[in-house]
Amino acid sequence: VQSVVRVVFHDRRLQYSEQQQLEGWRWSRPGDRILDIDIPLSVGILEPQIHPTLLNTVEFLWDPCRRTSVFVQVHCISTEFTLRKNGGEKGVPFRIQIDTFGAGGKGDPPEHLHSASCLVKVFKPKGADRKQKTDREKVEKQPAVEREKFQPAYDSTVLAEVG
Repeated sequence: VQSVVRVVFHDRRLQYSEQQQLEGWRWSRPGDRILDIDIPLSVGILEPQIHPTLLNTVEFLWDPCRRTSVFVQVHCISTEFTLRKNGGEKGVPFRIQIDTFGAGGKGDPPEHLHSASCLVKVFKPKGADRKQKTDREKVEKQPAVEREKFQPAYDSTVLAEVG
């Protein structure tokens, strides 16, 4: 099967201007990519493809009968798409989306099998550590009923099925 991984904007207002936002990013960071596959850490992926023009998309083939995991690297931070650039911005949420397709019949398009995604915000290491600490402190101050609404932490990214 083939999977296509994309980093897209989660906020609807940014989705409308996504192409312009990505072009602006490309112009300010020539030669850089938004998304890559970390090949050495990934397991069971075949024929990884990185499109030179689709900076936010990677593809690969894999066998569903074998253990497979893909590690991706996001090379832009959430505050690169905010208006103010003087620190303290919340940053825009991204969505990592994976669409999986089976081989189509002769001359037919590939069959869509599954889509899943997760919400991510990307910060520089020091900023991310600070953000995680303040977020954790905010959650700890919430009453138990409110805390139950939050998703627990995981060692790996958990994707939710896209309906």
